[in-house]
Amino acid sequence: MKILVVGSGGREHALCWKLAQSPRNPTIFCAPGNAGTRQIAENIAIAADDITGLVKFAKVRGIDLTVVGPEDPLCAGIVDRFQSAGLRIVGPTAEAAKLEGDKAFAKQLMREAGVPTGEARVFGPTLQEIAQARQSRGQREDAAHPELLTGYEMARHYISTRDEGIVVKAAGLAKGKGVFVHPEPADALKTIEDLMVNRSLGEAGQRIVVEELLIGREVSVMALVDGRTIYLLETAADHKRLGDGDKGPNTGGMGAYSPSTILSDADLVTIQRDVFVPTIDALRRDDVEYRGVLYAGLMMTAAGPKVLEFNCRFGDPETQPIMMRLKSDLVEALEATVDGRLDQIELRWDERPAVCVVMAAGGYPGDYAKGSAIHGLASADAMNDVHVFHAGTAVNEDQIVTNGGRVLGVTALGGDIRTAAARAYEVVSSISFDGAVYRRDIGMKLK
Repeated sequence: MKILVVGSGGREHALCWKLAQSPRNPTIFCAPGNAGTRQIAENIAIAADDITGLVKFAKVRGIDLTVVGPEDPLCAGIVDRFQSAGLRIVGPTAEAAKLEGDKAFAKQLMREAGVPTGEARVFGPTLQEIAQARQSRGQREDAAHPELLTGYEMARHYISTRDEGIVVKAAGLAKGKGVFVHPEPADALKTIEDLMVNRSLGEAGQRIVVEELLIGREVSVMALVDGRTIYLLETAADHKRLGDGDKGPNTGGMGAYSPSTILSDADLVTIQRDVFVPTIDALRRDDVEYRGVLYAGLMMTAAGPKVLEFNCRFGDPETQPIMMRLKSDLVEALEATVDGRLDQIELRWDERPAVCVVMAAGGYPGDYAKGSAIHGLASADAMNDVHVFHAGTAVNEDQIVTNGGRVLGVTALGGDIRTAAARAYEVVSSISFDGAVYRRDIGMKLK
């Protein structure tokens, strides 16, 4: 069996690692991969967003199953293209992936479906209006957009009337960096100027969502969905902020642990009933079938779970501890997702918790240097129940070097979360590269 994994981060390394353990002994390819995936898969020099190149490769090499890691190719329609070519692929179509790719769309769908979420307003033109305006003016991609000014002024006025904390979100894809939390509403005025006028996140911030600041504990719940059946995976909790104590800017994730310590079995029943089921049903009413991974980022508030966001793929870094705990064959689970037979499988899990600590490059999530040699990986790999998943790494003259913002995800199993965290940090202390930064409190806030 031949499997293609699309992407180059820690999530993709974890997926390759788990897929390689299948009793079906698959041959694994990763496009484009990193220094970690090359140890267990054949890295292919095709970018994750080169859909034409990926389709051609899959057809020529006879790929039996493709697994897509990042959101960009999913939202760009990689599943539609693969399916049109008669290729089997795990993931939602472009229309279904709008749950992640367009936060305004997701908010509207949740409102119509009665899915619990924060109160919100959307500002800025629709994607169709932007495209039509450009076409009518023959406008360049990077030109100013007069039609945005109305949305910006309306957003300024709305924020000026708020007296409680708000969250500003770029409506488009921003790789985990498009969420801005403002306990003082007035502080959000600079954020919306950066997004809508200065275009600090490009097209991702042309439209924004301004929503109430929810208070509670954040958790991540992922599920496999085959169009009919929703199969919840083990839970996790992510640490988004750069610094200890949840200080500093939001990132793609500085660490995670599984399972979440605050979710009960009753909570999961509620989440499946009130979040996943009505969301999938709402898409189906619009003739959109969802197949793939559906990830709900939730805030557990005093009034119950409320959706912060949806993602249409495995989370990163939540996938790393979840894959460490999965004892079943991931190949079988993903094929069941594609084939519509999730009701016929049962996944087994290691009861021990797992903790992932992300080591990032200095300057992340802003500008950071690349090419620094990474030391200590060999000794780390020799430890039992610990795995170092590569994210932003590359090989330069047989030396593994940094090649991204999030560089490594050191993941460990333990008898409890604190023990797992201690083991992960023991390994982190043995690895070094210039400018390395990491949080020292992953998994410490358990209650």
